[in-house]
Amino acid sequence: MARRGLTLLLLVVGLGGLAGCSKWERAERPAWRTRAEDACFARHLVALTPYVQPAVREIDGPSICGLTKPLKVTALQGGQVLFSSTQTLDCSMVAELNSWLAEVVQPAAQARFGQNVVEVESMGSYSCRSMNHQFGARLSEHSFGNALDLGGYRLADGRRITYVRDWTHGDPQTQAFLRDIHGGACDHFATVLSPGSNPFHYNHMHVDLAMHGMTSSGPRHICKPERENTIAPQPKDNLPETPDFDDDLDIAQAGAPRGAGSFATNGGSLALAAAAPVTPVALHREAAPVLASAAPPPPPPRRPGGLSPVTLHAELPDTPLPPRRTGHAAMREDGAFVPEGAPSDFDLPPR
Repeated sequence: MARRGLTLLLLVVGLGGLAGCSKWERAERPAWRTRAEDACFARHLVALTPYVQPAVREIDGPSICGLTKPLKVTALQGGQVLFSSTQTLDCSMVAELNSWLAEVVQPAAQARFGQNVVEVESMGSYSCRSMNHQFGARLSEHSFGNALDLGGYRLADGRRITYVRDWTHGDPQTQAFLRDIHGGACDHFATVLSPGSNPFHYNHMHVDLAMHGMTSSGPRHICKPERENTIAPQPKDNLPETPDFDDDLDIAQAGAPRGAGSFATNGGSLALAAAAPVTPVALHREAAPVLASAAPPPPPPRRPGGLSPVTLHAELPDTPLPPRRTGHAAMREDGAFVPEGAPSDFDLPPR
């Protein structure tokens, strides 16, 4: 009997100890999540508007799920981009979604379709559950309001673009748009999972701000599938692209022309056969007989007062003559400039 009473006492003490142990070892939400929320509000990254309002109370549990300062969101960008349903998100996610829409989504929509996105098909935000709803898996970032699933978008003209249909079966510009904003999301969020990443994301894109650890280049990101190079946006006026033109060539640097008839004029006597290379000297010799038979050019106009250049210099001895040129060009004694080359290159042959 005494032994039975002692065993009973030990069981009671043991159960009490286990109860106390469970009280002190109860799982707690990571402290960095609360600090991230507080820092976001302290930096005024999100402004409260009729579309972004604080929840009535903090979400605490079950387990470690929840948010310290949850936000109820019905639209982003000051009401310009609606949510298809109200979503519960933390401050950091709201700020990053606004940034992604402004820097990636709207420019891509303008480039591809010439209009903005006005609505996002929001499929899920806060939900205390495991990753991909799999039993035994880790808690999803949805459990902390730190994630959002996007099923598609509505453009200003009413056109709807969805992942389940247009990621693989949309027209080329629509597929390129979805991949453009997928790649841009990888620059804004820590995790981006679109169709093709795994079977669970065949109909939406998941984005979150999870902590995946650090690498040598900064925080680790998960972006699946890998980014793709997309086709260029279509022209806004639906006209073909302007063809490329070669730069203008300086004819003085182009060299001797090639091909028959390159120097041919309109039936004149200066038409030359260009089958063989033509040099400036050969051109001058061919043209010389024709030029010699032409009337001599008129004399240059006389200076005021009837003075010729020679007389002008004779009567004005104090006027200094221009410096003589050196090299191939020269200045004659009468003040005439002789360009580079021999006189025979410029004087007409005697008749």
